Amino acid sequence: MGAYQSSTDEVKRRLDAAWSAREAFGSMAPHQRAECLRAVANALDASRDMLVTQAMAESHLGRDRLVGEVGRTTFQLRLFADVVDEGSFLRVCIDRADPQWPPGPRPELRRMMVPLGPVVVFAASNFPFAFSVAGGDTASALAAGCPVVLKAHPGHPVLSDMTAELVSAALLGAGAPPGTFGLIHGDDAGRAAVTSEVIAAGAFTGSLGAGRALFDLAAARPRPIPFFAEMGSLNPVFVTRQAMAARGTAILAEYATSFTLSAGQFCTKPGLLFIPAGSIDDAGLADALLAHQDGAPLLNGHIQEGFVERLHALQGQRAVRSVVVGDRADATSPTPSLLATSAATVIADPDAVLFECFGPASVVVDYASDAEALRAAEAFGGQLTATVHGEANDDQAEALVGVLADRAGRVIWNGWPTGVSVTEAMVHGGPYPATTAPSSTSVGTAAIERFLRPVAFQSLPDRLLPPALQDANPLALPRRVNGAREGA
Repeated sequence: MGAYQSSTDEVKRRLDAAWSAREAFGSMAPHQRAECLRAVANALDASRDMLVTQAMAESHLGRDRLVGEVGRTTFQLRLFADVVDEGSFLRVCIDRADPQWPPGPRPELRRMMVPLGPVVVFAASNFPFAFSVAGGDTASALAAGCPVVLKAHPGHPVLSDMTAELVSAALLGAGAPPGTFGLIHGDDAGRAAVTSEVIAAGAFTGSLGAGRALFDLAAARPRPIPFFAEMGSLNPVFVTRQAMAARGTAILAEYATSFTLSAGQFCTKPGLLFIPAGSIDDAGLADALLAHQDGAPLLNGHIQEGFVERLHALQGQRAVRSVVVGDRADATSPTPSLLATSAATVIADPDAVLFECFGPASVVVDYASDAEALRAAEAFGGQLTATVHGEANDDQAEALVGVLADRAGRVIWNGWPTGVSVTEAMVHGGPYPATTAPSSTSVGTAAIERFLRPVAFQSLPDRLLPPALQDANPLALPRRVNGAREGA
């Protein structure tokens, strides 16, 4: 990792090209920009087998998983194309002049969303397609009309270059200006992009340490910029007494499947499972893992080192016991580890237990009372997800849902957090430290909102207005006029 490094001159060329493209790309008609996104999706689909083969070589992920991920990537590109085509994302709003408007005369006001400008996107390691070069951050930024400078992840540099060539060619072929997309390699290049006056926003998926460092760089600029960092999560799961009594065996089996999925290398992996004290012994917990005890290679050496360090830190806590000790934790294909502790421990010293162990390990936590489970839930900081397994008319669940909704971007009922649907209502975000921007999402169509800002035009003649705001509505966009849908 880290062998690929963009030179200072190369980084400058990419940044300058993005700056040069910003006006032409940002002012493209929505249907033209939508066709650019569809062209990228078509190019990736046409080269799927070549891309998947390279991804297998660099990421240790299996072919079926990667084929599915390419499909997810091209689906979300086309979904954003549909959003751009439909036009509501521009939130066009017109208030006609009204001399009788309280508390005083109202001037003519016309408002719409406009692109922020060039965006630097930092690719993730664990999704070489869906959160990488042509992933959700890139798709949503391009959909908003923002050129993208993509900082490649060092875990799959060759794949990144291959994908970037396809993306750039597809965009140019569909009419996007040169510079709409560019790729850079290396940590120094990434920092240079974040601090460049050319860049108007940043997006990141990765660790808390790296995400916070980049966020701080973005905030410390003479002209600070928004930096949307998704930095991982513990994704606690709470099982009520009623649910454990009714279907505890099934819940434990599903939990084992979820936290070992893709060797535990999802930011939505359930890191802790809270169950009633005395509901099952360690032998029963170990049995739940029997079907999931095969080892799997982790993404790369850096991920492997981090997993070993965090696992040893958990195992070294006095109040944490090892239920299943995974084999080959220091090798490239560790088998799953299962640890256990009490809710009292979590409440007394949250920092000792509540940290992410990215990889095939999770912690079962027993609680002595409903009140103790609730206090444990209150000990968590911001999370991407939080889950409650409960039954109908389950009084314990209501209080838990209220506490967890205050801490998570997505609250799940009788399900599992692994698996993030790309849809309009999805929220893949949450309060800090899950993200740096709790009002946003990095998955789903609302992700486009991160890279737009509102502009109001007051009393301008029609000829000086952007097409979206002109009286004739030449782009046929959905608009609101005087508070009502135009044409309704």
